[in-house]
Amino acid sequence: MSGSLAPAGWSGSERRMWAAFRRGEWFTHRGEVRARVVRRLLLAPPQAEAGHVPRLRLRNVSITGRLDLAEAVLAGTLRLHGCRFEQAPCLDGATLGALEMRDCELPGLSAVGVTIGWKCEIAGCEVRGPIDLYGASIGGTLRLEGSRLTGHGERRGEGALQLLCATVGGDVQAGTGLRVDGCTDLRDTSVRGSVVLKRAELRNPDGAALRANRLHIGGDFNCRGGLVAEGTVDLCDARVGGGALFQEALLDSRHGPALRAHGIDVGAEFNLCDGFTARGRVSMSSITVRSRLSFKDALIEAPAGQAALISRRSTASELDLRFREPVKGTVDLSHTRVTVLKGTPPRWPVALRMEGVVYDSLLPQLPAAQRLPLLMRDPEGFTPQPYEQLAASYRLHGHDGDARTVLLAKQRRQHTTLPWPGRVWGGLQDITLGYGYRPMRAVWWLCAIMLSGSLLFTRWPPQAVDPGKPPHFQAAIYTFDLVLPLVDFGQEQAFSPRGALQWAAVVLVCLGWLLATTAAAAANRTLRRA
Repeated sequence: MSGSLAPAGWSGSERRMWAAFRRGEWFTHRGEVRARVVRRLLLAPPQAEAGHVPRLRLRNVSITGRLDLAEAVLAGTLRLHGCRFEQAPCLDGATLGALEMRDCELPGLSAVGVTIGWKCEIAGCEVRGPIDLYGASIGGTLRLEGSRLTGHGERRGEGALQLLCATVGGDVQAGTGLRVDGCTDLRDTSVRGSVVLKRAELRNPDGAALRANRLHIGGDFNCRGGLVAEGTVDLCDARVGGGALFQEALLDSRHGPALRAHGIDVGAEFNLCDGFTARGRVSMSSITVRSRLSFKDALIEAPAGQAALISRRSTASELDLRFREPVKGTVDLSHTRVTVLKGTPPRWPVALRMEGVVYDSLLPQLPAAQRLPLLMRDPEGFTPQPYEQLAASYRLHGHDGDARTVLLAKQRRQHTTLPWPGRVWGGLQDITLGYGYRPMRAVWWLCAIMLSGSLLFTRWPPQAVDPGKPPHFQAAIYTFDLVLPLVDFGQEQAFSPRGALQWAAVVLVCLGWLLATTAAAAANRTLRRA
């Protein structure tokens, strides 16, 4: 199409649009133009007026029919403001310089495999069907703020925004004012900049509100400041170069977890804190966080006895468990490794699994007696490793007394799991030596036995075995001979008690052997630990 006259058969509105195109001006008209006319104008543009750059810029125009630009090549920017589409436009396989749609109404948009050299903007629009950007390549920013998207898939509410296997060279700005009724699908997409969802609303209560499996982001995944997601947010195996930020976000799921993020790799902070609320399970095992994983002032609502937070086999520089209020459901941190673990007694979870958890430091610094109740909250019962790890942490920082307190508590709990003979023997070891962690008890027991024996035999001395030449009787030395199995001062052989005194001597001998045996067992345990 060339020349200065519009083709015959075009309406007055279409002729004015043709003239505005030649001058590169905005065409503002509240009437209708046909989609096939717009297509012909773009694919066979007329000659520009002298001194002007031809551009299609439409404002407040109704476009009837289907705008089909599949596999078209458009060098400039397609700008559509306040336009209304009768049918969903098709840009499958098209190449555009830029796409700018603001405040438009359309029943969907198909742009599978589209290539956009600069920005793609679908802002403030009302879209009553799916936006399909599968395999799209966008050189700059993708903006979706202020739009309302409603998908109609196999189930109502599915597939509202499909950005699968796409490439975005800048940011994905999908925050303030965006509402998606249906699934937002970002699986296998690569974003060089950040993905911004702060103050967005993603609603798909019967399924996934956001699918972002294997999403690669060079910058931040920014959902702070009031993101509302009704349905599961799925970030499994995502890679985030910056931080994953969920401050003040609300994730609410009726079915399944509120947040699923198994295998996510976060290059900076993973913040589920500062007003973050999850109504449903948070499930995120085998994750890697190179800075802080924080639940400070977070609220996870899950029924008691059910899983609330699962983060097994994970790694982080710092883990902050200072929840807004104690989590009633089970928190499972099994086999997680962190450098610094933060938590305070009033905010500890009601049920906590810590088998295999490894850490270097605990903050704030608390005596062992205040931390031991945390190890009692494993719903599966006693496991020794959490006690050993807590004791190792105290020893690492020079608190040997607290370390011994923890190991003593471990022995006491461990012996409650044994058959009754083991429990009896353990009780004797606890009373006498505190399983070897209270060695001064042996001294006090020995002093008490010696004093009792000395007083007893001073008052009622035993008879000499050989009355003809008895040695001088020493009550204290005689008691030593009875109590200490491997000591022989000759008094026990020279004197023999009679009657009730003989039974007192038997008791002292048994006490001596008991004290020696428990001391040997405790020493053996201490040497093995060293």
